[in-house]
Amino acid sequence: MSRLSAEDESELQLLLKQLLISINDRISGAPSTECAEEILLHLEETDKNFHNYEFVKYFRQYVETSLGRVVEEETKNLTRGEGQHAIGSGHDTLIHAVTRRTRDSAEYQQMMQTLKNTMIVAVESLINRFEEDQMRKEELHRERQQSQSNSQYIDNCSDSDSSFNQSYAFIRQEQLQDLADKLDPSRPKEVRWQALQALCCAPPSDVLSCESWSGLRRKLCAALTEPDPDLADNVLQFFAKSFSSSPLNVTREIYTSLAKSVETSFTSHKLSFPTGSATVDTNRPEVVRLLKQIRLMNDFQKEVTTFWIRHPEKYMEEIIESTFSLLSLHHEPGSTSPRTEKTLEPIHLLALLDIRATWFNKWMHGCYSRTVVLRLLERKYKSLIVAALQQCICYSERCERFTNETADPPSAEQQRNAVQRSVYSGKELEYAVVVHSLCFLGKLLIYTNGRKLFPVKVRKRKDPVGLADLVVILIHIMYQQPERLHSDTSYTDPLSPSGLVMEVLWTLGDRTECAAECLHQPAVIETLLAPVIALLNGQQCELKSPAVALTLVADILARVANTDRGLALFLHEENVLVAHGERTTAALVVVQFTLRLLNDELPSLSESDARQTLCGAFIFVCRQMYNTCEGLQVLRPHGLHAAIAAAWKKTSSLSERVPTPMPGPTARASTQELQNMLIWEETLLDSLLNFAATPKGLLLLQQTGAMNECVSYMFSRFSKKLQVSRCEKFGYGVMVTQVAATAPGVVALRCSGFVQALVTELWSTLECGSEEVRGVRPQPTPMDPIDRSCLKSFLSLLNLLSSSQSVWTLLAQQPLANKSEYTLREMPTSIPELIDRLIAVNSDAKIHSLFHYEQSHTFGLRLLSVLCSNLDSFLLLESQYDICSALLQSQRENVTEPDDSDGEFIVDSLSVERNHVLVRVGVVGGPSERRLPPRALQEGEDPYPWPMFSSHPLPPCYTLDLPNILHISQDSEITSFLAASVDAASEEGWMLICRRHYCDAMTSEPGILTGHVLADLLDKVVAHLASAERFFSPAQYKAEEEEEEERSVKSAVLSSVEQLGIDTCLRYGRYLELLRDDAAHDLTLLMKHLKVFLSSQRIKPSSDLVARQDCYPGHDWLASTVFLIMAGDADRSLRLLLGLSSLLTSAFIWPAGIHASVHVAVETAESGIPPVYWCTAHYVEMLLKAEVPLVHAAFRMSGFTPSQTCLHWLTQCFWNYLDWTEICHYVSTCVVMGPDYQVYMCTAVFKHLQPEILRRTQSQELQVFLKEEPIRGFEVSDYLEFMERLERSYRDVVLTDMKTLRDPVG
Repeated sequence: MSRLSAEDESELQLLLKQLLISINDRISGAPSTECAEEILLHLEETDKNFHNYEFVKYFRQYVETSLGRVVEEETKNLTRGEGQHAIGSGHDTLIHAVTRRTRDSAEYQQMMQTLKNTMIVAVESLINRFEEDQMRKEELHRERQQSQSNSQYIDNCSDSDSSFNQSYAFIRQEQLQDLADKLDPSRPKEVRWQALQALCCAPPSDVLSCESWSGLRRKLCAALTEPDPDLADNVLQFFAKSFSSSPLNVTREIYTSLAKSVETSFTSHKLSFPTGSATVDTNRPEVVRLLKQIRLMNDFQKEVTTFWIRHPEKYMEEIIESTFSLLSLHHEPGSTSPRTEKTLEPIHLLALLDIRATWFNKWMHGCYSRTVVLRLLERKYKSLIVAALQQCICYSERCERFTNETADPPSAEQQRNAVQRSVYSGKELEYAVVVHSLCFLGKLLIYTNGRKLFPVKVRKRKDPVGLADLVVILIHIMYQQPERLHSDTSYTDPLSPSGLVMEVLWTLGDRTECAAECLHQPAVIETLLAPVIALLNGQQCELKSPAVALTLVADILARVANTDRGLALFLHEENVLVAHGERTTAALVVVQFTLRLLNDELPSLSESDARQTLCGAFIFVCRQMYNTCEGLQVLRPHGLHAAIAAAWKKTSSLSERVPTPMPGPTARASTQELQNMLIWEETLLDSLLNFAATPKGLLLLQQTGAMNECVSYMFSRFSKKLQVSRCEKFGYGVMVTQVAATAPGVVALRCSGFVQALVTELWSTLECGSEEVRGVRPQPTPMDPIDRSCLKSFLSLLNLLSSSQSVWTLLAQQPLANKSEYTLREMPTSIPELIDRLIAVNSDAKIHSLFHYEQSHTFGLRLLSVLCSNLDSFLLLESQYDICSALLQSQRENVTEPDDSDGEFIVDSLSVERNHVLVRVGVVGGPSERRLPPRALQEGEDPYPWPMFSSHPLPPCYTLDLPNILHISQDSEITSFLAASVDAASEEGWMLICRRHYCDAMTSEPGILTGHVLADLLDKVVAHLASAERFFSPAQYKAEEEEEEERSVKSAVLSSVEQLGIDTCLRYGRYLELLRDDAAHDLTLLMKHLKVFLSSQRIKPSSDLVARQDCYPGHDWLASTVFLIMAGDADRSLRLLLGLSSLLTSAFIWPAGIHASVHVAVETAESGIPPVYWCTAHYVEMLLKAEVPLVHAAFRMSGFTPSQTCLHWLTQCFWNYLDWTEICHYVSTCVVMGPDYQVYMCTAVFKHLQPEILRRTQSQELQVFLKEEPIRGFEVSDYLEFMERLERSYRDVVLTDMKTLRDPVG
């Protein structure tokens, strides 16, 4: 078939006609037929509505009908077999091949021939009808317009019957020349008006491309200046039509001519307007004419940015330069005295039309145009910057005069409330220019090259105005915030001084470089704090509305403090002048002002309705400081946490006493009062909660007694997925992790419902799946051990159970249910129930209760593996639930022949996971001392070569060959020094010499510091320090002399956890060949001695939290380490530990020794938060931010915290993470070099792990990696120089704070 049916041809002709009508404007604007053809060829690229045209839809349907079967067959043929047609698997390659074969098909050739024939007929029919319509319309026009001399020039307009031929009659060159002659200013007005009418009806492309266009353009510009508005309006109408349908090379000529004409009008007429409250009527003819012209220019300014990038830069530069030339037209005042009138300038009218300088914002948005704008401003038109700056300066000075005269500064209230106005006061006109100037300058400051245009020399100022000076001027304008109405809930009007300045300052604060150059300057901070200092000194601040203005100040200060550079400026630079030449830090001023507000000690602000809002704003500034480690270090001595807690308790008690509103006139006021009080209470709770962002802050929060309320408040926001604050980029994940690291925090999380919600969400995701997904398509079978849908819940659970303290708090003395029957609808709501259902799956009832047994049990085993990486957590699980026996039993049952002892283990995901967990808990050692079997299968005949087992002992392949450990002393400087030191305790300067020898040995021969050498070193160092640098009272314990103590030791009973810890230590010691076969008795005796000794050193607790724990919740890993160092000598080990207990170092490397100790404040001892967390881990986080910022950022993004990892490592003395030699070096370094080296070593470990931490953060494996993986390749000796550098930089801060152990809150 070579033609379509008659009906299809008619339909196609109609659709083609509709298409041409739709794109009429594009075709008629083309300067030539070739251009019109190009427009049609590229219509799909340039017209966003292309695919919505009915003509295009018809063609798409026709092509699908004609070629659909061909495409499907070719696709099947090409994808039937890989490589069959030399087609790869790439999607693009397949598409190209199908396209090529389709175009070669007979169906395609037939379709093209049919379309070609049909389109020829349709186009010919349209042309014939066009000619008929053209002749009929010309005849009608001749009849109707015989009396008009210029009728021959009027374009033939179509009627409703035929709209196809709109604007398709082209005008001849001779006609255009005739029109140009008639537009001569010497011609009568009627002739010129008729010529303009004809010109407006002609196609702009013909007019703009004619030979006489240059002369015609000059005459059009001359008509713009005519007093007759009709002529000017017609010219503007033609210009507007040309702007919308002509290329840039033509429109820029029109625009530059229009700008020059406007500039001439302002220069020749020198219009003026009255100053002050006198009104300006914009309906005056001369003003109306200029407004219309500038309006057209402004519309073009805002639209031209969408297409000028496609044209040469010189066109854009001409447009920009003509604009700047017009705006740079300023009339200098003839006298400095106040005048009654001012000269009207182009900037006044432009500001009225585009008060927010939208045109300039668009010009500065793209780099293409921004480069030209900034280059012209720098080279030729810097006067524009000067003028804008001068406007801001003058306005600021006027505002100060108004404030002194108790008069309001001009505002934009009328502009906001009125839809359309024609009368403005002089003040309003000037204020519009100020707004325009503020927006202009604000946009300049965003960009680097824009800031390079400063400093600027302005009139009446001796020194040039720099960036900081400009910001100071803006702040002074912001201070003139008018008093807001009581019914107004917003702080600022969008066009008020404060609103505009705040918008600029917010924009600057959001950009790091802008903030550093503009806001993080001493002069800016001092200006912001000037009214604060005045109020602190008992003076009156000269502000129209102090409470509202200071609230805005607090907002800017908070944004400054939220950046690293701004925080350093606040905390460490004494750049704020307070009084009598005394300077202090901004942080000190802010916290003192906040405390005065909290205590209601500022009478001038006490009566303000916005006092609580102001107080909350300044607390928020402090919050940006105290939620960082370095900021809390500065603010802690001022007791801000106690003041906030006191205010919260007071508000909470008042809110409880507010009577229930009764119907009547006072009901609304009472309800509003209660609502305000509740908002204020939540603000205080939120502020207290943010202390939990750091380890030491968490201790302060616990001391306030508001832990439970704060965590409940956090859970309410966390469950709603609300943002922490407007300055916080991440959610509550980090805060939850910090809270979960401590016993009181976990108790608060459990009481708030967080733990139950987490378990419920996990179970729903793991067992029930997503309902909305199920309704659309079935869930895919999970390929990973932990499906991606469950990963978030898995990581949240790890964060909750990362600390052994949290595990003990949630699981201690909590038996498993082990029911005989479980219903399918029964969901666990606690951690013990979750373990019962997912980990201890030891019965058919539990197996049948799971919808996805293998997936869910694998999830539980993975969770168990991470939990057991914490030795104290494993000991509790093993002692209470006998985890290892259950796993071994499951392995015994997972064989090919259960009844036959020769049956082989079935290798599946569960047996592989169980094998991994059993090896992890059964073998102790560092990266070079044990081998953990992988979880993945291998390719080949033996996919899992690692031996499985169902009973002890473990196969020997999981322990590596013993590292080379020196058990006897060798000749070296340190051994000679120790041998020569007969009485180390009495020798002055002995410790300094010892530390030098120790560093030399660590640098040159680190391997020598093990065995007897290390034991002797520790003995003598502890003996010397116990006499020379004793921190705690000496231990009053004589194990061999006192019979009563001997009886106490014999009667002491070790818990099952302690017994399991002893077994673990003995296995490790025997592997290291450090212990004899009978060492179990000696280690048990040592542990009993320590239990008796430490119980005498503990407080009698009043806290339920500590009272539930008869002893330290876990095993004493430092005592086990010392026992191994002393090669199983219990007496020597006890003597060393007793001496160590009087040293400051013991409080940090011996968690069991400092637990609930009498040597610290009762509140701290009862808190259940160890010093290794609130001190060591706190400073590790602080040092990471300064020294290893990438690691610090990775932790923030992951929702995990370095403090949890440090607590884990240090509590178990790096067992299973470092090799034995490095564990010895850790202990000796902390004892010899000082307790602060514990902080430096953790920082060094994180620095060592930085590449892996960054990689694992991207794959969301950071928590699991830090828990399960040993620290490979780390040697203390390699990082000793790095730790010494940290000591030189931070010892004054870290060690000084460690010495406040007795009263860390004070």
